[in-house]
Amino acid sequence: MKRKTDSRASLDGNAMPQSKKRALSSEEAAARFRDGLFDTAEQEKYTADYAKSSPYLHGVIHPLIEPNLLRSVRDEIETQVSFTEKETDIYKIFQSGDLANLDGLDDSSLSKLPSVLKLRDAMYSARFREYLSSVTGSGKLSGQKTDMAINVYTEGCHLLCHDDVIGSRRLSYILYLTDPDTPWQAEWGGALRLYPTTTKKDAKGEDVKIPSPDYSLSIPPAFNQLSFFTVQPGESFHDVEEVYHPRDDEDKTKKRVRMAISGWFHIPQEGEDGYEEGLEEKLAERSSLAQLQGRGDIYDLPQPKPVSWEEPEVEGKGKGKVEEQTEDEFTESDLAFLLQYIAPSYLTPDIAEEMSDAFSAESSLSLERFLSDKFGSRVSAYIEEQERQALPASADEIQAQRGWTVARPPHKHRYLYQHPSGEKDTENPIQELLNVLFPSQPFRKWLGLITGVDHLTSHNLLARRFRRGADYTLASAYEGEEPRLEFSLCLTPSPGWEKQEEEEEDEEDNEDEETNGSSAKESKPKEKTNDEVVEGPALGGYEIYMAGDEDEEDEEDAEDAENADQVLGRKKAKADPAIYRSADADEDDGILFSTQAGWNRLSIVLRDSGTLKFVKYVSAAAKGDRWDITGEIGVEFEENDEDEEDGDEGEDEDEE
Repeated sequence: MKRKTDSRASLDGNAMPQSKKRALSSEEAAARFRDGLFDTAEQEKYTADYAKSSPYLHGVIHPLIEPNLLRSVRDEIETQVSFTEKETDIYKIFQSGDLANLDGLDDSSLSKLPSVLKLRDAMYSARFREYLSSVTGSGKLSGQKTDMAINVYTEGCHLLCHDDVIGSRRLSYILYLTDPDTPWQAEWGGALRLYPTTTKKDAKGEDVKIPSPDYSLSIPPAFNQLSFFTVQPGESFHDVEEVYHPRDDEDKTKKRVRMAISGWFHIPQEGEDGYEEGLEEKLAERSSLAQLQGRGDIYDLPQPKPVSWEEPEVEGKGKGKVEEQTEDEFTESDLAFLLQYIAPSYLTPDIAEEMSDAFSAESSLSLERFLSDKFGSRVSAYIEEQERQALPASADEIQAQRGWTVARPPHKHRYLYQHPSGEKDTENPIQELLNVLFPSQPFRKWLGLITGVDHLTSHNLLARRFRRGADYTLASAYEGEEPRLEFSLCLTPSPGWEKQEEEEEDEEDNEDEETNGSSAKESKPKEKTNDEVVEGPALGGYEIYMAGDEDEEDEEDAEDAENADQVLGRKKAKADPAIYRSADADEDDGILFSTQAGWNRLSIVLRDSGTLKFVKYVSAAAKGDRWDITGEIGVEFEENDEDEEDGDEGEDEDEE
């Protein structure tokens, strides 16, 4: 949350109101830490360990704080501090306000948090800042710019991969406040995980560091443990492992609460010892945002592989055969081909017209039970068999043994994927959809018919598998100048993704089918142009499109967004996914279209330039993985189509 320093009165040398905080002496500060911490031998040990740490410079001090003080801090937090649930593409947490703002509280409120104040003052005391600066070799740290918050992770909470680089940050830290009387178990999750990088050359021949999709070090939480690392652009990649739900055979009555105070030490500010004019601006240029703007994009996986629809593969040669194959009118052979894969109801003229009208109005469609029952059965059987086979742990082993590649880098996305293989004859129904149905001219014609887009120029297809407890895509914007069609055929057969009321409706529909001898779902496509995000078991796996333009926000919304940016480690950009707050269902959160993971559901969206999109992290609590096939379709609009629309608007105005 933004600190309003311009309203503070009578500040001391640490930029704190003299009436509420005074600088601690060296002895006073040391007394708030555990005995022996500042001994020369201990400091030399931590310094040596830090210098040789990997995958990048980091350290762990355990214990850190005088035990009675930290227990008091925990008690105060539990009884006096309120938390707000926050969820974006990158995290799900319960967060307090910024503790640096404690000095803005009235005396009555401050009187309820004496131990928390003592801890904050000790952490940013000159004695401890000098200690950390010496151990890490990072340079002097600011006592003026304090930056800390309380974060609580309960079951299902997580923070995905990022490097914490933003503005003037120099050191990141986490001080754990887990239950001191019930030691945290590593199998509960919640660990700080560090990702190694490899050095590559960018397009200009300069070195750029690319993070691995697999972490190499896991540091579980422990009461009174401080984990810390130097903030290093493009290198200090880390995440917080999901706090896992108890298994069915475990006690579910006691909540797993990973409480921690986390924050940053900053470079010295103007007026402080060690201040360097212009350093903050230089660091900002190396921020995470800059890292995301293309230097290492050539090493991203997957790379797009668009294929033109202008030159269909046909037998024989000659212009006449190509023209005959690419006519937009359906032939009997087109219909016969599509009936092998698509539910018959979606191939009737009246339903096609309804879908076209709906798409024209909403620029999106969500079609249930898209594949025919026969072919869908093949797909579900294949996926269920694949999920019965355990996947290897590492990305390289997965590719070698199972033929899937792991998407990377993890600060953008992670999932398993396959490109089309080009083989027409295959017993793998996923590849059959990739190689036979979706690249076909009959499917192109059908897609153009139901969307009203006449000229589909290219397609880029991908099969994806989002592993539970591992995979996601973070919000990214489409940068093309012209809109494009995007579709996603979700093929997730496992239960538990839908809301209970939807499941009950499905059961009723199934009863109707058995009674009437026909499919109520297939008799008319079920349009769901704005599915609600499922909060129940918090499985994630939903796909969301969001408006990319920043709207005017009131002061409260702006502060929420800035607070989210601090946790993300990202500068606020015009298109900022941190604005997404799924908990605020009554507010306009910029969501344009969303769809939950489920079985045999096709969504189609006309995506404009700048529109954000992500697939939410799939919780380990899910009963299966999220599977889908996605397509990005290049389109061209005829100029006379726009003229006709303008003419229609003019006619409407005349009628009025």
